[in-house]
Amino acid sequence: MSDLFVRYFGLGGMTPALEMEAVVHGALATSPEDRDRMVHALNERFTELGRNHPVPYSEDESKTG
Repeated sequence: MSDLFVRYFGLGGMTPALEMEAVVHGALATSPEDRDRMVHALNERFTELGRNHPVPYSEDESKTG
């Protein structure tokens, strides 16, 4: 979770680490823009691990849902 926070913060995220963790676990909601920063941080890591982008961005969810 700390690596995710560092990535998220590097992308301009301003939510404190504990709140970010609550968002990731679905216990707290955040703005679509901030959620997308978290998603981007996650997807960067998944790409490094040889995966695609399994976590959809807000825009992607609105097209399918």
